[in-house]
Amino acid sequence: MMKLDILAFGAHPDDVELGCAGTLAKEIANGKKVGIVDLTQGELGTRGSAELRMVEAANAAKVMGVSARENLKMADGFFVNDKEHQLEVIKMLRKYKPEMVICNAVRDRHIDHGKGSNLVSDACFLSGLRKIETVLNGEKQEAWRPKVVYHYLQWRDDKPDFIVDITGYMDTKIEAIKAYKSQFYDPNSDEPETPITSKTFFDSLTYRAEDLGRIANVKYAEGFTTERYITVDKISDLI
Repeated sequence: MMKLDILAFGAHPDDVELGCAGTLAKEIANGKKVGIVDLTQGELGTRGSAELRMVEAANAAKVMGVSARENLKMADGFFVNDKEHQLEVIKMLRKYKPEMVICNAVRDRHIDHGKGSNLVSDACFLSGLRKIETVLNGEKQEAWRPKVVYHYLQWRDDKPDFIVDITGYMDTKIEAIKAYKSQFYDPNSDEPETPITSKTFFDSLTYRAEDLGRIANVKYAEGFTTERYITVDKISDLI
């Protein structure tokens, strides 16, 4: 099985791109192995279709250079944080053995984002318990618990616990998002408008990254929250 350094989860295809594509692209450029797991196919989206979203997700993965991308095909809008769904996430954690997991915002406008956040976070803990048995492709899996779990910011203007400088990777982030042509601004589309299809929303992706960058004294940045205090070996590591 392929071991990954980072595994990013999204409730829908495009959540990861919107939330942390710049961060992932930078880590990949620095030699880290990164994967993405989408919980649903986004089949309830106003525009496009589940089949089209799968194609778009694959194209976005190529743009970012991720090593693996999977879709658990949970029910868009209706998946819950229960044993059945936790076990499916646990199988992915034990398959790829990531040191770090990044997932949806703890709370957000779309109800799936908060649900996905809690589901993945709970599964990360449970995945480390040896008495929980999972089998994938006919083989019994070993227990595995990621070292850290972080949450990318989404629709809400929440205060980040830390910021990642993505200067030099903003173009990659935008290109990955543009892979979802059915979902975002397209003046030639005759499909219904949604909160994310306006030009204003698409432009906000850049000026939000610029604003976070302004706070951190860099050009572009992405923000994250953490479930526990970030620890450094010595204070000089923060210079």
